[in-house]
Amino acid sequence: MAAVAVLATAFTAAGCGAESEGSAGKDDRPKGPAGALAWEFEHIADFSGELTDVAVLAKDDIWAVGSENNGKSNARLLHYDGTKWKREPLPEALGPTAYPPKLEEIGEAELWLRPQGSQDPAAVNRWAKWDGTRWSAVPDPPPGNPGDFEAASADDVWALTGEQTAQHWDGTRWTATRLPYEPADLAVVGPDDVWAVGSRSTGPGTETEYSGEEYSQPASMHWDGTSWKEVDTPQARFEEPLPPEPGAGLDQVFALDDGEVRAYGLNSFNHGEVEPEPDDEYIRLRWDGSKWAEQQEASGGCTLRTPVGQEDKGLFLDGNWYLTDDGKCVKIKRHRLPVSTGARKASNQSLWLEEIHRVPGTDEWLGAGHVQVNQSGDPFGAPVVVRLKRGG
Repeated sequence: MAAVAVLATAFTAAGCGAESEGSAGKDDRPKGPAGALAWEFEHIADFSGELTDVAVLAKDDIWAVGSENNGKSNARLLHYDGTKWKREPLPEALGPTAYPPKLEEIGEAELWLRPQGSQDPAAVNRWAKWDGTRWSAVPDPPPGNPGDFEAASADDVWALTGEQTAQHWDGTRWTATRLPYEPADLAVVGPDDVWAVGSRSTGPGTETEYSGEEYSQPASMHWDGTSWKEVDTPQARFEEPLPPEPGAGLDQVFALDDGEVRAYGLNSFNHGEVEPEPDDEYIRLRWDGSKWAEQQEASGGCTLRTPVGQEDKGLFLDGNWYLTDDGKCVKIKRHRLPVSTGARKASNQSLWLEEIHRVPGTDEWLGAGHVQVNQSGDPFGAPVVVRLKRGG
């Protein structure tokens, strides 16, 4: 691949084409009516692979991590200092790692880098922190190898660290708390107001006619500042006769800025064993202040999408979709890679973003992921950072 590493402004004169995902076309820029949205290239890394995370502390302090596809699992760390993107060595405090670490924004001025994929117990507890000037060791990371990690502020951090265990950081120490059921995801609404969702294997709705088998059910839990409490959650079951190995659960919880909480999950089974098969059932719930209720179904391509970010105009959804506050479903357009990257004009290209974040103090958004280029003889992935462009 003929590699490039440039900012989006360098592309402006040449222009990068806009097509729906997976299509080929002219090398021209996305065009649309006022209010249209498009991802423009902020940076294209100089290696084949992908970016897996991005963190934005300020306009001139942006970090991204990823992996290079060179036959090995090689972690890469990139930094933007306001003038240019530069590849940086992984912090010594993190220790050696072949897998891309995770970036966690802790408050407004600190960034934590935590290891991923290591089976070494010593490496699991080697975290690094960036204070805007230098990297150093996190003196007291949470124990174990956390799953979901949510930082509401520098002294209000939550992490899932066990089957039914969460850890809370109050700025001075970690405190373990036990949940009623195994959680899959956390959302912090505010101080002493945290939600967790997952599944349960006991209680109403989990029984089946087959001895020894269970039908897992959606579960939700709430932290009120004192303890985790089970919250009554609607059951999800297929009609009899049940399909093989059915199970239902919630895998995402998202807190809106106005305090509303939404939960997402699936009621599914082991496909391919019976005919005819029922369709999988998507679970979409919202907390109305006293109970879980069904969400109003979104229109068009937003119907089954889940939120990945929010601003005062609407919600960013997975798969590069956007749902406005008045219910309009918008596909976020994208550019095509310049041919200097090795992407041919007839190639099929699709943009896959792993993370998006707002630039503090602005209404600008950045995303990180890769452009998958499918073409005969030379397919590849181009790691990219993209910036949201509004208007035509």
